[in-house]
Amino acid sequence: MELILKEDIIGLGYKNDIVNVKSGYGRNYLIPTGKAVIASDSAKKILAENLKQQAHKLAAIKAEAEKKAQALNGVALVIEAKVSATGATYGSVNAATVAEELKKQGVEVDRKIITMRDIKRVGDFEAVVHFYKEVEVVVPVKVVAENAVVETPAVEEVSAEVEENNSKAEVEEALAAE
Repeated sequence: MELILKEDIIGLGYKNDIVNVKSGYGRNYLIPTGKAVIASDSAKKILAENLKQQAHKLAAIKAEAEKKAQALNGVALVIEAKVSATGATYGSVNAATVAEELKKQGVEVDRKIITMRDIKRVGDFEAVVHFYKEVEVVVPVKVVAENAVVETPAVEEVSAEVEENNSKAEVEEALAAE
């Protein structure tokens, strides 16, 4: 079944795209909710005329989307989560969590335009933010344990500690020998 989308649907297409879907999905969901209309010849002609008239508006929307995408370039998220001993998170890190973290960094992004799998373990992952048809940004997401100690002692501290332990052992050996 051929339909013209009236709004962006992640995973299917963007507003004013002509898409082919299964007839049940189109008749039972997309058309009744107003997300799409049947792509008849007359509807296609109207769509072409509307796109021609709205070309400058669409260019402005794309420019705005590219500007937002530039704000996300170079952004990497580190999300702390409660983790079990096996490395599995309690709950999951999802698009809403990523949107909150981006908001904390000063970038306002709707969670509905973020696609990713729910993260249920510690590690490095990716979230894709879809701003416009051709404007997408991949944001690296690192999930770390909330209660993990990240601090590592400096090399000098470790070597001084080893020397101190060795000198104590030598003193103890000398006392034991007497």
